[in-house]
Amino acid sequence: MPATFDLPLHKLYTYAGTNPRPMDFDAYWDRGLVQMRGLDARVDLRPAEFQVPFARCHHLTFTGVGGARVHAKLLRPVDSGRDEPGPAIIRFHPYAGSSGDWSSMLHYVALGFSVAALDVRGQGGRSEDITPIRGNTLRGHIVRGLCDEDPEHLFYRQVFLDAAQLAGIVMDHLDEVDASRVAVTGMSQGGGLALVCAALEPRVRLAAPIAPFLSDYQRVYEIDLARDGYAQLQEYFRRFDPLHEREVEIFTKLGYIDVQHLCDRIQAKVLLSVSLMDTVCPPSTQFAAYNKITGPKSTLVYPDYAHETPLGNADRVMQFVSELLRMPTGATK
Repeated sequence: MPATFDLPLHKLYTYAGTNPRPMDFDAYWDRGLVQMRGLDARVDLRPAEFQVPFARCHHLTFTGVGGARVHAKLLRPVDSGRDEPGPAIIRFHPYAGSSGDWSSMLHYVALGFSVAALDVRGQGGRSEDITPIRGNTLRGHIVRGLCDEDPEHLFYRQVFLDAAQLAGIVMDHLDEVDASRVAVTGMSQGGGLALVCAALEPRVRLAAPIAPFLSDYQRVYEIDLARDGYAQLQEYFRRFDPLHEREVEIFTKLGYIDVQHLCDRIQAKVLLSVSLMDTVCPPSTQFAAYNKITGPKSTLVYPDYAHETPLGNADRVMQFVSELLRMPTGATK
């Protein structure tokens, strides 16, 4: 096995993370969940222009925290006469992308899954971004809202809550979905949001994050990999704290939206896919999150891959989430 540029593999499995966790972290997210659950989501379903004989495809929109209308693609199997609700999978996309093509999700519908795919606010899809903030909006979403004194204005706070809210809508508003058989998955930003969704919506049963982004920001900075999606960290210091006089304060504030600090809430069974040559989301930052998960978990480790989907990984993820097909129905509507 080639040597990783990061920590040796045996040390990755014990790495505890670097970025500080704010003292009021749990209260911060508990307040966010109360706010999210108190919303009038105004869920709307409209038929999509794309349709196939074995799937019903709809645009799903709902009102998220702050009043933004958030969009997701929703695909459901055509009624086959079964009496019981079936499983669902929620997919999250990489940074700056979108929910993708309808056809890219049909294989799960063919298995009997309902599929929901979120468009992250302000990125490549249809969701609105109306987050009111003061200060920098240049270069990236991690630092959006960081200049504001109130950490509740951090951009990713709203996105994390969107992920959990979408899961709740899928579980509670769709008669064909068994709320006890829901999985989440995604690559990069999508992998981070899969972990977040499983943390903030404890009914999620299985989580399959791939190369999760948005974890252990200070570690990324300290090993000089604040590039690509993380380049905004260096840009922020250059513009707003060139002497690093507020470094501890800044990383502590980013700790509110650091995926690793939410992972001790996860009750789902987790399968992490991690590539040891990933210089975009370094392996140590992914293991910082993974090592905080206290429930059942396992890894797929790819020594020769970088920030990409390894050969055969999609098949393994599908086999993992297909466990839901064999589980007994447990939802009550």
